[in-house]
Amino acid sequence: FVATDAHKLVRYKRTGARSESSASLIVPKKALNLLKTGLPDDEVNVSVSFNNSNAFFSFDNVNLICRLIDAKYPDYNAVIPVDNPNKLVLGRRDFQNSLKRIAIYANKTTNQVILSLTEASLTISAQDLDFSNEATEQLSCNYEGDPMTIGFNAKFLIEMLGVLESDDVVLELSSPNRAGILLPSEQEEGENLLMLVMPVMMSN
Repeated sequence: FVATDAHKLVRYKRTGARSESSASLIVPKKALNLLKTGLPDDEVNVSVSFNNSNAFFSFDNVNLICRLIDAKYPDYNAVIPVDNPNKLVLGRRDFQNSLKRIAIYANKTTNQVILSLTEASLTISAQDLDFSNEATEQLSCNYEGDPMTIGFNAKFLIEMLGVLESDDVVLELSSPNRAGILLPSEQEEGENLLMLVMPVMMSN
């Protein structure tokens, strides 16, 4: 499964799914939100079938039919950096809560926060020059790589961290102008989850 809005991307792979042939289809967001809302809390098998124009989802006594998007999906593999020598590991909740506090002081248009990375600490800062707001927090972390300063949209990071369940997360980086890769520190068996977020260009 892959979803993107050009600012962030998520790719989820799962082994064990069964299909008679390989295929690719683009499903509208609204249909998937309806499917998510209708799924019960307990484990249930979902049957998925499709033709050239529609997809069909069924479970229990529920049947959902939606029209597919007739388009070519972007080559998402081309935007996922493969060489990310800089790796940050820290607690997910600490990271998310700090971002929520700092984001209050960020510019409301860009929601930009600055991550300054050194060997043993992460400094998160934000400022809104229009209202003379500024805030800084420092977190302990495990960082391997060159010292780096990079900007991200705090809203995107908070949203992405909110759907992860691992205690710790990994943020892999290559350079301040390339996408960051957010991963759970431990993947569930048979699953592979990768989240990508584009940086916000920092003003000098």
